[in-house]
Amino acid sequence: MALTIVDQAGLTDVGRQRSSNEDSFLESAPVFAVADGMGGARAGEVASRIAVETLADGDAEDGEAEAQLAETAQAANRRIYELAQKDDSRAGMGTTFTAVLVDGGDVVTGHVGDSRLYRLRDEALERLTRDHSLVEELVRRGELDPKDAESHPQRSIITRALGPEPEVEVETFTCPGRAGDVYLVCSDGLTSMISEERLRDLLGADGSLDEAAQRLVEAANEAGGKDNITVVLFRLGDGGGATAVSGDTLSGQETRADLSASEVRAAAEADRGATSHTAAASSSSARGRRRIGAALAALVLAALLVGFYFGSREFYFLGTNDQGLVSLYRGLPYDLPLGVELYEQQYVSGVPAASIEPGRREEIVGHQLREEGDALDLMRDLEEGRLVPS
Repeated sequence: MALTIVDQAGLTDVGRQRSSNEDSFLESAPVFAVADGMGGARAGEVASRIAVETLADGDAEDGEAEAQLAETAQAANRRIYELAQKDDSRAGMGTTFTAVLVDGGDVVTGHVGDSRLYRLRDEALERLTRDHSLVEELVRRGELDPKDAESHPQRSIITRALGPEPEVEVETFTCPGRAGDVYLVCSDGLTSMISEERLRDLLGADGSLDEAAQRLVEAANEAGGKDNITVVLFRLGDGGGATAVSGDTLSGQETRADLSASEVRAAAEADRGATSHTAAASSSSARGRRRIGAALAALVLAALLVGFYFGSREFYFLGTNDQGLVSLYRGLPYDLPLGVELYEQQYVSGVPAASIEPGRREEIVGHQLREEGDALDLMRDLEEGRLVPS
């Protein structure tokens, strides 16, 4: 059965810690896309714009939908790569690319990088794409727990992008759509800031998709807004009409509508009366014990964290910053509870991690601990081009 797009929205925001926006998006039913650029000197902005413009131009020949999206991505890759070869200031620039085409009753996807596609169906949120990233590879090989992957300091290292190489492998797939489905295409500026559970709640709240897009961007900014944030949303309906389908996930918040206000108050007072005598006898001493125990636990934890933090200052490692540029860090590549980071950024190079040979990339920026001199020598070799293919 053919499906129609009954609601759609697109929104991008620079975030709270960036001076420019390197994301681009396309919201042009039945085609939608998000591209997250990288490369510095505004090269990432150029790369992402080329990707979505190539898709919007519709240069791919007629044929199967997956083949069209793959051909479009390959064409964009060639344009970005060739431009980078002609301009040294744009060397190594690239972009993620996640494009979606609604084709009859199917939702067809072409995907490169770590921008994502989600589907909200029957109040359940499912990620349909898999990240082409170092961390995701470690998860797939069983070397990293999925929960640890969300806060891993190297989660921004992508293993596939449009632009850095003359050829790129494009992942394509097709999923059957269903009336009522809501799809979200987004950059990692959203998913690195808020959990998938939070995404589900924000997507499922009542209102239009324009309102949902605004909620998502605001939530990412409230969580820190460390990167550019881009969201594209669309909702499917059956071919017979254009009525938006509610994705309310808050239906469990019901009131006791079958009781009058006085009856509700009376029931509450009765409940309180039944327990008040025993509670009063023990609450004071219990509160005192809890406060003493909590204070002691906090002191012990603080002492451990301080000692661990200063001990980690003896180590250095290479990783990437939020823009995918190779950076030097001091400390250990781990986050502790309470938001304590055991590392701090010392220096940012102009070398994109994606420009390093895939076979050496993990060895160089895979958070291997080094002495300060060794880490600085390695950074110098990268910047002077001795470890980056020309």
